[in-house]
Amino acid sequence: MSGHVLVGLDAAQVGPEDSIVVRPDPSGRFRWHRCLRCDAWHPEPVPQQPARERLPELTSIEVPLRGRPLRDRWVLRLIAVDRLVHVVILTALAVAIFVVAGNQHTLQRDFNRIVDALQAAGGGPVSHNGVLGKLRSVFRITPTHLREAGAVVIAYGALETAEMVGLWFTKRWAEYLTFLATLALVPFELYEIAGKASALKIITLVINLVIVAYLLLAKRLFGLRGGGRAEHRIREEDSGWPALVRATEWLDEAAPTAVPEPT
Repeated sequence: MSGHVLVGLDAAQVGPEDSIVVRPDPSGRFRWHRCLRCDAWHPEPVPQQPARERLPELTSIEVPLRGRPLRDRWVLRLIAVDRLVHVVILTALAVAIFVVAGNQHTLQRDFNRIVDALQAAGGGPVSHNGVLGKLRSVFRITPTHLREAGAVVIAYGALETAEMVGLWFTKRWAEYLTFLATLALVPFELYEIAGKASALKIITLVINLVIVAYLLLAKRLFGLRGGGRAEHRIREEDSGWPALVRATEWLDEAAPTAVPEPT
């Protein structure tokens, strides 16, 4: 999604020590450049007006995120997008609650006028089930309790915002926070499904269970499967030049001597 990362496009000469990232074609008309992100090799013409004589030292070339660390980042960002949806909904809900709390008497008067108009048009009493029943129950709540409910919604929205930001930047603390917050919701979701099941409730529960399982097992929370140290070690193995060296076993023996030693 971010494009290929090729090096040596502006170098006048390449040698065997550069073969891990760029190799001349036997025809001499072009070179094969290795993408540091996806490992694909791309033919590019030899520069007619090179900007440098040789490639820079490989240790000075930044290797983009790739492999498992890259996959993990996109999974965490997908969860962050899920949290963004929650934040938008909670924000809208909080605004609605405070609007009702601040204008309860006016809104209730308008609501009663609408109900009376519907009764007059229908020639009989209007059912207070469904949306009308829920609206009527809202007007029975005192403004003080509405403001308290709004504060709770804002606090939960702030929690979801912290999860969203932390996950987007792949912070370890955000993984723990998301795991605990998501797990705490599962009993309430099970209770809701037991009372009245719906497709939306079931899908929400499944998504949250998948998130909990992923964070616990794949991200090795609470010391599971080696914990944070194992997670850090695997990330190091799948990142940087050591990963590139291991992924290029077919290179001749002269090439690996020019790349940084795995640390």
